[in-house]
Amino acid sequence: MTPTKIWLSSPHMGGNEQQYVKEAFETNWVAPLGPNVNGFEKDLELFLNDDVQVAALSSGTAAIHLGLILLGVGQGDEVICQSFTFSASANPICYLGATPIFVDSEPDTWNICPNALEEAIKDRMAKGKKPKAIIGVHLYGMPFKVDEIKAVADRYQIPLLEDSAEALGSHYKGKKCGTFGTLSVLSFNGNKIITTSGGGALVSHSSVMKDKAVFLSTQARDNAPHYQHSEIGYNYRMSNICAGIGRGQMEVLEAHVNLRRAMHDFYTRYFADKKGVTLFKEPNADFFSNHWLTSITIDPIVVGKTREDLRLFLEQHNIETRPLWKPMHLQPVFAEFPYYGGNVAESLFENGLCLPSGSNLTAIERERLVIAMDEFFL
Repeated sequence: MTPTKIWLSSPHMGGNEQQYVKEAFETNWVAPLGPNVNGFEKDLELFLNDDVQVAALSSGTAAIHLGLILLGVGQGDEVICQSFTFSASANPICYLGATPIFVDSEPDTWNICPNALEEAIKDRMAKGKKPKAIIGVHLYGMPFKVDEIKAVADRYQIPLLEDSAEALGSHYKGKKCGTFGTLSVLSFNGNKIITTSGGGALVSHSSVMKDKAVFLSTQARDNAPHYQHSEIGYNYRMSNICAGIGRGQMEVLEAHVNLRRAMHDFYTRYFADKKGVTLFKEPNADFFSNHWLTSITIDPIVVGKTREDLRLFLEQHNIETRPLWKPMHLQPVFAEFPYYGGNVAESLFENGLCLPSGSNLTAIERERLVIAMDEFFL
């Protein structure tokens, strides 16, 4: 008999989600507006606690798209993007007819490298095209080197779009991720720290920016008694039903972060004596990761086996793992675009693996993980 599947990161409900959804049905607020949308936005603003304005949207990708529009990105512009990320960080650049300029990571946080970033900016400017925006990602919940990246962005006066899709609950020097950018992005996809089934948010320090995001996300309808449109709009607003799930999830967000970090501690203990295996962790006390996904790199020379060997072995035990993100500059769809840096991202992809990290993993499932990995690392 096949054991039940251990998932990489499955949704984890807190219990009160149904109550918010039930109220939405009972009051017939089954639309992309309503009390849950307003309440969810307010919950996020209170959590982020940095005088921010939040617009709840249909996805993190939609938030990146609108964020780029609000930063003035258009046809023929260039946008610098971290290469080591999920494609949703880069795809909206192309939606707008702009050109992504990919930048390597640094080995401490696996995020955008300040040196490669500055090299890219200088070279693009020398070629006559100053980048219109920078997209930096807090990968797997690990904050990027905020001070260093912001210093580069400020030096060249280029706005920073902070992709905090994986980092709700993480912070850098005590300040929450999702508050560092000119605009910032959150995601509530099914595998994230909290979920609204699908969904995302755009975070701004300006009510004007938030209002503009909401306007564009609701088909850019002008203030008129009839349907009148002076700008291109999008159907990107979060529904009141999904926002109800989000309100319930906000009640357990900090508990979920603690549980994810406890899973990371579990792996820290397990891999403490495993030569050739390096656990991804905070480089110093300035960084606090939600450890959305706990990840490792494997040195095949020391271990005698590869990360792919481990992935396939655990798959046979009905345990889901996943290789680290394949860098965007290695993706067929983005192969023609410029890339700056070395091979940090490429090496991480070749040797890295994400392990089951859910906040709902049980003691029995952890024991199954230990038994399976013990067999692999014999």
